[in-house]
Amino acid sequence: MSDLPSRPPAALDKARERVITELCEHYASDALDDGQFEDRLDRAHAARSLQELEALTADLPALHAPGAPATLAAPVGEVRDKQVMVAVMGAANRRGSWVPPRQLHVFAIMGGAELDFREARFGPGIVEVTVFALMGGVEITVPPGVRVEVEGIGIMGAFDEQRLAAGAVDPGAPVIRVGGVAIMGGVEIHTRLPGESRGEAKKRLRLEKREMRQLNRGIRRLDRGD
Repeated sequence: MSDLPSRPPAALDKARERVITELCEHYASDALDDGQFEDRLDRAHAARSLQELEALTADLPALHAPGAPATLAAPVGEVRDKQVMVAVMGAANRRGSWVPPRQLHVFAIMGGAELDFREARFGPGIVEVTVFALMGGVEITVPPGVRVEVEGIGIMGAFDEQRLAAGAVDPGAPVIRVGGVAIMGGVEIHTRLPGESRGEAKKRLRLEKREMRQLNRGIRRLDRGD
């Protein structure tokens, strides 16, 4: 009677996931082209030993440890109760290291406003952003690790939230609550890493989705005993 094929040990499964993640990061940094990336992913799923897996990344440059930076806290005394931003046929911006108030009112009338929270220092509690956009636009960028709640109303306009960063948000994370009205205008909310452009964020998200598909495909293969 022949022996039934056994499932790979847990250590091998864990190493496989790690190598696939590293391959995706190398592909994102252009260390691998499309063909090399697909070939190594297939070999990673087919590997039956740790040596086979380690060989797939042995000739690639070292990676910096990934991870979203933690949001910085601001002393309570530095947090203002209320602040107003106005962009009338012009622009108004908040970016870099700044302390958001508890209530931020943004008026964009035939103009544009930008709120970049990626290097902001948050005080305790919720940051409430109330927008009035009339034939204007407001762009809000937040880092991973910040929870965003959107309650806006679009009248021939829209409140559009685009989550360009994966991962769960900690229950104790800072909260930004965005509301208001956009009339023939728009409010766009993006989640990006510090220093990351919109194009880079889209590329990273695309790779993260591809990675998840590859992981799911590998799990299905293991379940079938391939």
